[in-house]
Amino acid sequence: MGFLQTIKNKLGIGGVKVELVSPGTVDKTATNITGKVNLTSKSEQELVSLKVTLIEEYTTGRGDDKKTTTLTLGQFDLPLNGAKIKTGETVTHAFDLPFSLVKSSNQSLAEKGGALGAIGKLGSFANAEKSEYFVKAEVDVKSAALDPDDKKPIRIV
Repeated sequence: MGFLQTIKNKLGIGGVKVELVSPGTVDKTATNITGKVNLTSKSEQELVSLKVTLIEEYTTGRGDDKKTTTLTLGQFDLPLNGAKIKTGETVTHAFDLPFSLVKSSNQSLAEKGGALGAIGKLGSFANAEKSEYFVKAEVDVKSAALDPDDKKPIRIV
């Protein structure tokens, strides 16, 4: 393997590409997300593991007071034990990602309904609370310093 190929592998250039296939919406009463991850490669690579996570980006505040917290709501790990992917080959791995939602105190109050629900909704509005959800698939490639990944937004309704 030449020096240039080694550098390209470390940077993930011409290596493994990750395509995440997951649903666009999930019911808030669901306990798991099913989907698949397609892996393709332009050169032969050795795969160590696959990790799929459900991430919530919870934002509060406005302007300079805006804060974002990233929460991991669920994770699926699949050891690939040095499996090889050949040039031009596509490998598909299915996943079943268990998760549980985390609610802020204002969201919990809002769900109660009545006067408490109104207080919770008002508090959520006043704090400018916003949650965005993403499913992220990441593959650990033995020769790559920067592991390839794919991230898709998902709505939880």
